[in-house]
Amino acid sequence: MLKENLNDFLFFMVLAREGSFTKASAILGMSQSALSHAIKALEQRLQLRLFNRTTRSVSLTDAGERLLQMVEPKFSALEEELHELSEDYNKPTGSIRISSPDYASQHIVWPAVKRFAKAYPDINVEINIENRMTDIVAERYDAGVRLGDQVAKDMVAVRISADMRLLVVCSPSYLADKSVPSEPDDLTLHDCINLRLNTNGGLYAWEFEKQGKVARVRVKGQLAFNTTNQMLEAALDGFGFAYLPDDLVNTHIESGRLICVLDDWCPVNTGFHLYYPSRRQHKVAFTLFVDALRYKS
Repeated sequence: MLKENLNDFLFFMVLAREGSFTKASAILGMSQSALSHAIKALEQRLQLRLFNRTTRSVSLTDAGERLLQMVEPKFSALEEELHELSEDYNKPTGSIRISSPDYASQHIVWPAVKRFAKAYPDINVEINIENRMTDIVAERYDAGVRLGDQVAKDMVAVRISADMRLLVVCSPSYLADKSVPSEPDDLTLHDCINLRLNTNGGLYAWEFEKQGKVARVRVKGQLAFNTTNQMLEAALDGFGFAYLPDDLVNTHIESGRLICVLDDWCPVNTGFHLYYPSRRQHKVAFTLFVDALRYKS
């Protein structure tokens, strides 16, 4: 019954405050006859007479006074809470929770978040590092980070990095007495540093492409890590080949600390994207956050 009568309770409160059908109907933007009909319908449903009516004015009955004391504070509290909720959505406050792979988190997300956090001290940001395909809706994240071609079509995707490549690298000392791989499958003859994925604890299979030919190689080696920084350190220390983002290894290649092999087999990826559900209404804080991470070429 309450669900059907919310408008009628509002009409009741306005009429009680104004003491006149003429004034109340003008405030509510409805005809006097429609207001009178609504009040009569409310009285019938409650089986109470709420107003004493004269030709010039209306006044509350004892039952009407009790009803007003009962509902007016609740409507006022609801109106105040709705106002606060609206303010929360329209000012830079609140919390944002995202899921991101470790490389993107450290080298793309964190530099932007560091500036963002200083600019908006009332917005809390939580970054969870996960090298897996996270279901951000089921796990109640506001957004996630993935390579562009991994984002589901029903998500909004915002580019946060340039296109990138994974490169196969090792130290000169490791390759000093070994043959240089010329095909991806040659890596199975070498020590390789694996990336352990969070999903089911599996190891990442290295993916290659050249002139339409695709290769997917499951490499082996003494070491496996779940962060790219550890993989890089192991490669620099001569423990074998690692498959790492170009931004992470380019300076080491230029300095001669690392050697890149199979360069023509390493495809260009679509770069990292921030993604989130398209159906969700977002606070202004989240809109500011997305703009802070947005890639600007």
